[in-house]
Amino acid sequence: MRSLLALAVASALLCCAGLAAAQPVGQFPFALTREGQMLGAVEGEVASFKGLAYAAPPVGPLRWRPPQATAESSEMRTAYDYAAPCLQPSLPGASEDCLTLNVFRPFGVDGPLPVMVFIHGGGFVAGTANDPLFDGAKLAQAGLIVVTVNYRLGPLGWLSLPALSEGGSGNFGLMDQIAAMHWVHDNIAAFGGDPVNVTLFGSGAGATSIALLMLCGQARDLFQKAILQSVPGRARLRSRQEAEAVGRQFVAAIGQDGKETDPRAVGRGRLLAAEKKLLVKSARSFAPMADEMLATEDIAAGFAAGHESRIPLIIGSNDDETRFDSELDVKDELASSGNGSDDLRKLYPDVARPSDLAARFYTDKVYSEPARLLARLHASGGAPTFRYRFAYIPEARRGSPEEGHGRELQFIFGVEGVPGAGIFSGRDREVASRLRAYWINFARSGDPNGPDLPHWDAAAGSDRLLLITNDRITSGDDPWQERLDRFER
Repeated sequence: MRSLLALAVASALLCCAGLAAAQPVGQFPFALTREGQMLGAVEGEVASFKGLAYAAPPVGPLRWRPPQATAESSEMRTAYDYAAPCLQPSLPGASEDCLTLNVFRPFGVDGPLPVMVFIHGGGFVAGTANDPLFDGAKLAQAGLIVVTVNYRLGPLGWLSLPALSEGGSGNFGLMDQIAAMHWVHDNIAAFGGDPVNVTLFGSGAGATSIALLMLCGQARDLFQKAILQSVPGRARLRSRQEAEAVGRQFVAAIGQDGKETDPRAVGRGRLLAAEKKLLVKSARSFAPMADEMLATEDIAAGFAAGHESRIPLIIGSNDDETRFDSELDVKDELASSGNGSDDLRKLYPDVARPSDLAARFYTDKVYSEPARLLARLHASGGAPTFRYRFAYIPEARRGSPEEGHGRELQFIFGVEGVPGAGIFSGRDREVASRLRAYWINFARSGDPNGPDLPHWDAAAGSDRLLLITNDRITSGDDPWQERLDRFER
């Protein structure tokens, strides 16, 4: 339900918008941006502004083009509701007109306040910042500005074809993220935020995006801290040749009767059908690619060369990043290890089921060891670096725990009872409060430590990390060190 105060303020602003714009920002759910005068909604202690456009709709002739600036306006607009998610096969109501973001800020508090910008995951083909799991209210209550960003997905975000790739890149989704960061830099002060105290955070594909932005010169000065949650740090970027091969397959899939088709003239139904067809063949059909402009090197190689922004960093993973349900998945993953089942059982003597063995191997190979590698490399350059491993399972789910990838997100955002989030117990809330406090402290100062929190040792000169388990939260040596050594390459 909309706050009565928000409605009252709306009436006042419509009568005297100039007077309202001169007021301290914390006193009204109102912000004056380049795109117009935005009126937000207030619930409790938090004002939210949803569905704000940070770039022009990438439709028609702007499909597969870099994001373009929005038109300037002096009109007043309400920002009560989320805009459409970006187009994807699995989400009804999605749209190509989706380059929007959402802002949450404490109501009645003046700035400048630290800013946290969240980049959602979803394998670069799914997900949305509008997910109720990513409601920024809990974080904003602590005195921060929270921004959640939508960016183009699937073929609309990551298609590479010579006829479409302007400036030597098909990484349109990465371009969108940079455009959103420019919007934050230019406009966040109107919401009470500090444009030179910005922290990027995200999980999975979101974390991969942030790591690439740390290596990207065009994003160098747009954020001052980063949090990489479950980043597959050794993953290889697709080459231009690989990406263009997928692009040709996509164009063939949207063609009709063997006729060549202009991709910019194709309707959304045929786009989605072609995307589904290619994703069946490979879940990585659409993802960032190596180009000459934005993503010039693999993440691990870039960090090893010291090319990343030397900014404070939190990096970590979960102790169970996936589960395998099909026999084919298990065989494929074990085959990729280069080891037999007997060899892997020596590494995991407490694991009996082949599916659990494959899951443990996958977690270590793709997430745990690469997180350690990136932490070592970043810390070696002198940048403040803090590593963690999240192994806590909500009490109600311990009998049959679900896939662990992204499990920490509910704790950080503190959201309960919405799709994808259960109801917390008292102990769950205690852990969530502490984890959220670490993230908030880091966004404020670049150091996650604070009063009434177990001390988190920096990773400099050692492999120490913060362990969040069902029993305790403690900083110490990595108990998996010997096992992870086996995965170094």
